[in-house]
Amino acid sequence: MAIVGSGALGSYYGARLAQHGQDVRFLMRSDLEHVREHGLDVRSHAGDFQLPQVQAFGGTEEIGPCDLVIISLKTTANAALARLLPPLLHPGTVVLTLQNGLGNEEFLSTLHPARQVLGGVCFVCINRLSPGVISHTAEGDIALGEFSGPALPRTRAIGAMLEAAGIPCRVSDSLAAVRWRKLVWNIPFNGLAITGGGITTDLILQDPALAKAVRGLMEEAIGAAAALGHPLPDGWADIQINRTPAMGAYRPSSMIDFVEGREVEVEAIWGEPCRRAQSAGAPSGRMEMLYWMIQSAVARRQAGAASGG
Repeated sequence: MAIVGSGALGSYYGARLAQHGQDVRFLMRSDLEHVREHGLDVRSHAGDFQLPQVQAFGGTEEIGPCDLVIISLKTTANAALARLLPPLLHPGTVVLTLQNGLGNEEFLSTLHPARQVLGGVCFVCINRLSPGVISHTAEGDIALGEFSGPALPRTRAIGAMLEAAGIPCRVSDSLAAVRWRKLVWNIPFNGLAITGGGITTDLILQDPALAKAVRGLMEEAIGAAAALGHPLPDGWADIQINRTPAMGAYRPSSMIDFVEGREVEVEAIWGEPCRRAQSAGAPSGRMEMLYWMIQSAVARRQAGAASGG
């Protein structure tokens, strides 16, 4: 199998699979030479481990066709997949995206048959500490689903492979519902961490106004999901809020991208959910306001960088 996008997420899950005997080939950029020389170092609340030998490659042409391709690139790099994917594909290749937000399976289905595209939603607290060093501080489970219909035997086989590698996994007949479940957390916490200037999740919950905003955004996202035909479990907002303190002073991935000057997944996490909510006639004023504020914050950051400020 190939891991396309070997940042924190791809490196962690790929390392777990390789640790348990799977043939895993990592596509890497900035960490390539370091990982080739030193391997991967995973510091996990579930137990630290190292992979001294890693199959790391600088191009997909070097990797060649694979039965399973796992996409863990940031969605801002999706345009590159038109170039990266073809060398990895054969007629039976299954492509599994673990990316955030909405619209990724639809995009991949323009590059590979929709019936061979799967989506996975990761509920995990993970960061890259330095080249080849990954910190896994909480959770780690994946929910899998087919893009074009209910779960198939192959979906369950991939889920079983992940479970055997120590990755909790469940298979869903509704990938869209699972994606909205995660968005209920991602929309407020990633967004408010950015608009708050780079604050952590504990500070968001400690601020009464921001905590109120979290709940309002969650309830709006839950309503949008229901309007689109994906009702979420009762009390889902409370479940998501109550699980967050255990993360400690967690830095959401989009906030890290923002403060470190990288592209932010604005459209996948905020723009597309807003557009889909609007298409279903669901109230989305809070989400739209946050979307606009994030766009403004990113634009100001870019303007400051361009001016040298």
